[in-house]
Amino acid sequence: MKRAVILGRGGSGKSTLAAKLSEITGLPVIELDRIFWQAGLRAMPPAEWVKTQRRLVEQESWIMDGDLGQYDAVEVRLEAADTIILLDFALVRCAWRALRRGRERIDFWQWLVAYRKQSLPVLMQAISKFASDAELHLIRNPTELRLFIMGVERNSTKQN
Repeated sequence: MKRAVILGRGGSGKSTLAAKLSEITGLPVIELDRIFWQAGLRAMPPAEWVKTQRRLVEQESWIMDGDLGQYDAVEVRLEAADTIILLDFALVRCAWRALRRGRERIDFWQWLVAYRKQSLPVLMQAISKFASDAELHLIRNPTELRLFIMGVERNSTKQN
């Protein structure tokens, strides 16, 4: 794992996982939310977002944490990734985590609720098209996540 993309609905733990993987592997984390959302929570224009991502993926190694739903141009980072981690946790778990962290816009909640029916199929298709050679980890619950992290720790220990 040198170039990892972490995707999933809001509140699934993408940022927490990115920090943990960075701690294990030493790879730098690029938090896409911090780059994408402009003052007043305005979305970056699509052409600018594509251009920005093209600059970001030029780095030798990274963990890109973020799923921007309808605003995203995920294909740019998928093409550059060697590892894709897709967190597909239950709506209730994600909604509870999102509520605990603070207020969100209505479009966030619409995306959160419709994620499995609308966003997930689009993401799976994009992964198939733009990242067919990348290693895909579809993680659906905390147990699978713990096992995945343990595997990364084992592999990291072997390489050092």
